[in-house]
Amino acid sequence: MPARTAAVDPIPILRDLIRFRSVNPPGDERACAEYIAGLLADAGIESRLLGPDPERPNLVARIPGRGEAPPLLLHGHSDVVPTDGQEWTHPPFDALLIDGEVWGRGAIDMKGGLAMMLSALLTLHARGETPAGDVVLAVVSDEENGSRVGAGWLATHHPELFEGIPYCIGEDGGAVLTVDPGRRFHPVGVAEKRACWLRLTLRGRGGHASRQGWPNLAVHQLTDVLTALRDGRLPVHITPALDRMLAELGTAVGGELAAEIVALRKGERTTVPYELMDTADAVYLDSTIRHTVNATIIRTPEKINMIPAEITVDLDGRILPGDFTVEDYVAELRALVNEFSASGTLGDELEIELLLEGSRNPKNEPELGPFYERLTDILRAADPDGLPIPMITPASTDARLFANLGMDCYGWLPMLLPAGSRYQENMHDADERVPADAVRFGADCLYELLLDHP
Repeated sequence: MPARTAAVDPIPILRDLIRFRSVNPPGDERACAEYIAGLLADAGIESRLLGPDPERPNLVARIPGRGEAPPLLLHGHSDVVPTDGQEWTHPPFDALLIDGEVWGRGAIDMKGGLAMMLSALLTLHARGETPAGDVVLAVVSDEENGSRVGAGWLATHHPELFEGIPYCIGEDGGAVLTVDPGRRFHPVGVAEKRACWLRLTLRGRGGHASRQGWPNLAVHQLTDVLTALRDGRLPVHITPALDRMLAELGTAVGGELAAEIVALRKGERTTVPYELMDTADAVYLDSTIRHTVNATIIRTPEKINMIPAEITVDLDGRILPGDFTVEDYVAELRALVNEFSASGTLGDELEIELLLEGSRNPKNEPELGPFYERLTDILRAADPDGLPIPMITPASTDARLFANLGMDCYGWLPMLLPAGSRYQENMHDADERVPADAVRFGADCLYELLLDHP
């Protein structure tokens, strides 16, 4: 029997992708999309470039399957965030391979994931194999700045391209939990929070800044608001996905931490045991058990000798998956500010403007049924020492837009990383990089999924 054709290595693809400076803003994703179209064309796969901006096209390709499984969507974005003001050890767009790591903007978010997808598809072609069902590949623009000309535009203007697809695979996954430093976790994204961006306007008496003692100034209100956001927390909500995640985490870890996770799941405690966890893990868990809010932009008149009569505060809020409304979220925020305000009523008096509400997934969370079990089975076979676990993504991805077309969406770009590693913390930061073998691991897992899934 002839030897099996070797897999198409994703690393040269990843390095090529990184070299395209598809920084958003402004985007300029066209050259990257054309490169991918060329790779596919060389394998006999036709693709389309479409979108409202000719310099920022989306690529869509459909690869026929054997008809033994329903169609599957693979989606990823070609844009990356800027590198301005960051000090990199190596140039961020040179895509250097150093000591087994690929360095560069997008190595993790998410050109590494795109390279996995392309490698899996091209390996099928090289081996003369056909996926179990049709595979639709969507490489989109603008994910890092609202998706208006990317997945949002495709879902609105070309939903027919995705008709009849029950499942989609996109970004997230990898090793991001170190609750047990000796064990490797493989999180599978099963739900996402959605954005709720707000603007608070605080008003009070203005005047000359040489006078002190006026009550209830706008800056006093600002102090109360910022203290509430620093020292307080919104209420805990144990959603179905969180319940399962906590149940599996509680089983996986031992000792005092396991007991605290069980107590959190049962509602017997409302705070995360920071003292028993790595700080990054505790922050992640804290962000998945409740809606979150952070002040990100504060505006006042730029005059040092004036007491500002008006201050605005922009808040990045994130709402848990489920049936929670903006009104529910704002009510919790007002109650939190009341708790920390000198008057006890500031929260009720706040002028709050909704700036942006992210798309709500009408299905809230995907079913953790046969398709999810196939994802975890592949991970167990590929890494018997690892532990697959469902996770909630504290931010949002383009999955929210494809979910609105009726799909169950999963963040599943697996990486084989050392237990306790923190590569994903370099997303959007200087020195973003990824181990080459971790990308190869993910490509192999995706290949297995395309060959056989329910």
